[in-house]
Amino acid sequence: MTAHPSPAATLAASGSAAPLPAVDRLRPRRSCLAVPGSNPRFLEKAQGLPADQVFLDLEDACAPLAKPEARHTIVKFLNEGDWTGKTRVVRVNDWTTEWTYRDVVTVVEGAGPNLDCIMLPKVQDARQIVALDLLLTQIEKTMGFEVGRIGIEAQIENAQGLNNVNEIAQASPRIETIIFGPADFMASINMKSLVVGEQPPGYPADAYHYILMKILMAARANNLQAIDGPYLQIRNVDGFREVAGQAAALGFDGKWVLHPGQVDAANEVFSPSQEDYDHAELILDAYEYCTSEAGGKKGSAMLGDEMIDEASRKMALVIAGKGRAAGMQRTSSFEIPEA
Repeated sequence: MTAHPSPAATLAASGSAAPLPAVDRLRPRRSCLAVPGSNPRFLEKAQGLPADQVFLDLEDACAPLAKPEARHTIVKFLNEGDWTGKTRVVRVNDWTTEWTYRDVVTVVEGAGPNLDCIMLPKVQDARQIVALDLLLTQIEKTMGFEVGRIGIEAQIENAQGLNNVNEIAQASPRIETIIFGPADFMASINMKSLVVGEQPPGYPADAYHYILMKILMAARANNLQAIDGPYLQIRNVDGFREVAGQAAALGFDGKWVLHPGQVDAANEVFSPSQEDYDHAELILDAYEYCTSEAGGKKGSAMLGDEMIDEASRKMALVIAGKGRAAGMQRTSSFEIPEA
């Protein structure tokens, strides 16, 4: 039987794969705010909200007749707006529609230097990511932009996409996140629920656990971020916190927010507590000291009543990294133990 190379391998072999520029692919994404690309008032307001990421939407949030003008509106706001401190993303339409290529060409040619990522919805296989990578590379070369700087966020919204999520995660060096799209996913598998993000009636366990874990494993295996989708009861902040907390407990990096009232909750839920952040930093300091010449070159040590080792360091790095990305400040410092 003849072995066929993967789409990613084919892309690399063709010389069309984007190189890896000095881009932070693991940017903070605790809160990912959705903003309709056709609504200038919302686009203006979003700039002043404390969301880590803002994605300007050309897909579901834009009516078909509004999409052409919304592209130009998005370009204007990306170029003229103040998005300081935010990851700037545009969600285009999926490849099964007639709008996708024009979405990408108009937005990237018009505002490429002020754009961080393109979000591709309803990704079903790796070839769709490869196609977007190739299109972005051609635009960047044509326009004289840095090739490979613009990232890709892949949204998983049906059973086929979930089955192929590992290949999707490996399809391009541009990929930064894998995102769960619950509404379309629930429809695609005939889930018995009309409330997006809530558990379906009649099922006693967590109906989303397998989906979220499969996305998380694909993301982590490829050093990507995993982002949970929206919670549509936008005025139920307590409900949002509960659902977001479940995703955060698994290890997800952030969640979509559809309303300004959800932003602070997302930032809080996906940040470590001050106590945990301080403890993680202390572990890192203590491990660095104990493995040093001055600390006796030991492989493990005691931090108070807790034994720490290399595994402790790895776990602490995760928490410390999240705290640093959130701009947290330490409230304690490491003291060298007395001999």
